[in-house]
Amino acid sequence: MKYIFLSTGLLLSQLALGQYNYPKTPEKPATDDFFGTKITDNYQWLEDLKSPEVKTWFKAESDYSHSIIDKIPNRDLLYKRMKQVQEMGGDSYSYARQRGNLYFYMKTKKNEKLSKLYTRDISTGKETLIFDPETYKKDAQITFFSIDSRADKVALLLSKSGGEICELKILDLKTKKILDDTLTPLWSEFNFEFTPDGKSIIYTKMSTGDPNSSMLLKEMKAMMHQIGTSSDKDVELASREGNPELNMLTEQFPMIEFSDDYQYILLNIGSTKAESPQFYAPYAALKDKKITWKPIVKASDDITQTFIKGDQLFFLSHKNAPNYKIGVTSLSNPDFDHAKIIVPEGNAVITSIHNSKNYLFYALNNGISQEKYQIDLKTLAIKKVPLLEGINNSGALNPRENDNIQCYNSNWLTPGTFYEYNPENGKAVKSKNFNGETSYPDYSALYVVKEVEVKSHDGAMVPLSIIYPKNMKMDGNTPAYITGYGGYGISSTPRFSNRLSVLLEQGVVLAIAHVRGGGEKGENWHKDGMKAKKPNTWKDFIACSEYLIDQKYTSSSRLIGNGVSMGGVLIGRAITERPDLYAVAIAEVGMTNVLRSQNSANGANQIPEVGNLKEPGDTKHLIEMDAQSKVKKGVKYPAVIVRTGMNDSRITPWEPAKFAAVLQNSTASGKPVLLYVNYENGHFTSDLDVVFKEYSDIFAFALWQVGHPKFQPANK
Repeated sequence: MKYIFLSTGLLLSQLALGQYNYPKTPEKPATDDFFGTKITDNYQWLEDLKSPEVKTWFKAESDYSHSIIDKIPNRDLLYKRMKQVQEMGGDSYSYARQRGNLYFYMKTKKNEKLSKLYTRDISTGKETLIFDPETYKKDAQITFFSIDSRADKVALLLSKSGGEICELKILDLKTKKILDDTLTPLWSEFNFEFTPDGKSIIYTKMSTGDPNSSMLLKEMKAMMHQIGTSSDKDVELASREGNPELNMLTEQFPMIEFSDDYQYILLNIGSTKAESPQFYAPYAALKDKKITWKPIVKASDDITQTFIKGDQLFFLSHKNAPNYKIGVTSLSNPDFDHAKIIVPEGNAVITSIHNSKNYLFYALNNGISQEKYQIDLKTLAIKKVPLLEGINNSGALNPRENDNIQCYNSNWLTPGTFYEYNPENGKAVKSKNFNGETSYPDYSALYVVKEVEVKSHDGAMVPLSIIYPKNMKMDGNTPAYITGYGGYGISSTPRFSNRLSVLLEQGVVLAIAHVRGGGEKGENWHKDGMKAKKPNTWKDFIACSEYLIDQKYTSSSRLIGNGVSMGGVLIGRAITERPDLYAVAIAEVGMTNVLRSQNSANGANQIPEVGNLKEPGDTKHLIEMDAQSKVKKGVKYPAVIVRTGMNDSRITPWEPAKFAAVLQNSTASGKPVLLYVNYENGHFTSDLDVVFKEYSDIFAFALWQVGHPKFQPANK
């Protein structure tokens, strides 16, 4: 597929749209003093999302952005192609859960927009739809589900339009009716599960469901609800106020779960840090007026996951082992310094552990592929799980009752495939139940995947994945899309994307920069992109972008940079430090104003990763990573599209909005800066119609700005 990109055509198409007359955004200076460093913010007034003036401004920005985007041709072709690629992939499935002779799972049919909950009879193969969120409530989406041990009831966590403030409802599987019980508000990622008798549910309750409240995601409580009673009678199991001995911070969240044998109640004090303090109590303590929690794990133990079997406490830790190690110690008297190490640290990174009834599984990642291994919990013998090369993940179907697991294999150009595996027979078999009938083209015959390492500003070698059309001419005239993240130790592992495959089909090079702050090279790689070392994140991204240009994959006039969420720091600082390097920047629900984001409900949760504004040393580094305050008037910034979801409680909509506002009032390039406001979305959404519409608009904008001939507005 060949395209000719003419700069004169690009210029004409921009002139055809005329001057960008953005909605007026008044500058109302407010100055903050950060330990002697004074920074003026002209847009703090936009933080009042309840203000009629602010609401009017958001609507005007949204309408204006669509007035520009609507002139770009072939957006509908991108949307239709995304739908076609979805259909080519067949029905898509979540990981399943097993109860007796039934599988429970979510499925999105190839021609539908939302996941629904199904069961499948293991003996007969009969599939039954048991819950359709579209028939329950407008804009409802299933976020997660939990089944009781007898398969009599399912607890459903339901969100609205991609929001993460959810309600929990209970479906009686015998009567097929939703019970009157309503538990709310719950956050989308917190654990909930039934007691073994199925009569109660443990969960974490938020203090408020008001997304604009400063108390959102603060002062949460671990609760137990007896089914059939009012939630006002729910029993508190753990909280900061009720359990001062736990030393919980107001922004930390207590999460309860049961050990697989139901001998113990486990309490994790969660945050954005993976190293959570953990406590336990005997199951019988649920009847106590106040539970006495015994500590197992301290945050300083650098333990990220645990699993209990009898009196054995298995753990995954990076203590003196940045690539992680797996060990076992006594639950009743844990001693991590003298624990038995089952899997010592090696060159590859141990990324996760999970268990079945008699085995522990772990993932070993070398940055390009991820293998699965099993540990026999009785003998501690280790064996590799026989799966195809690629990224292999897995989950247990019912770890309390059997050793059956689902494995999932993926690559950049290979759509994901489920495999079924039991460690007793040692055979991984492609699942007949959880793979849709696919009709994808052979992407490996059309595109090349190249894994390289790029020297960054300080000599560190940064992994860069590049996917490009075969026989592409390396002359710098091809558009390229580069994305990165760099936070919380999260790795950008190879996986197939329906959306990005459509970009590939437009002749665009795709690149994924595995920058510091992620976990691709272990915990040290993560730490080298935190707090004082956060500049490594965007400097790595800049180095990878320069590599694409130097090697003639693309040129600065064809380069599209992307960052999402914490990746807002990455893309925001990349274009403020090197505005000349990118033709387009896509900042999606991004953290672009860290100096103010700690005033948001989710702000305190980010302190372990980025630093604390109340600490002078941290503040110096937070100032450096704040993209909004680095925008200067008269600088020629690239074309920018800033996406926000009005139901977003992670990155409050005012943060991306302020970034768009300062760029609109400052850029001298003549290139557009648009705020893409989605009123049907939060930080993300599972509604594929919303997703595909959003990305067809955003990609069309980017392709217009890099001169793609199919996306140039008519010259009138």
